Amino acid sequence: MNANQTNCISCGMPMRSAAEHAMSDEAKNYCFHCARPDGSMKSYDEVVAGMAGFLKQTQGMDEKVAREAAKGMLSKMPAWCGR
Repeated sequence: MNANQTNCISCGMPMRSAAEHAMSDEAKNYCFHCARPDGSMKSYDEVVAGMAGFLKQTQGMDEKVAREAAKGMLSKMPAWCGR
């Protein structure tokens, strides 16, 4: 593992380079997938939708199953714990 690697607080994606951080800013603790164009972090609902879409595409899950799986994964992330 890269000593400089951190994980996104929103989705858990490993961020191994500045380019994987929001706006390529290593001071931001969330990834480019979880960032809006202005660099702010997406809302919980936006991140759920994005992760569900990823799961549908890569795992072949249907919408409802993908959304529930995304919510389960996100519940373990620092940005969303307690949801």
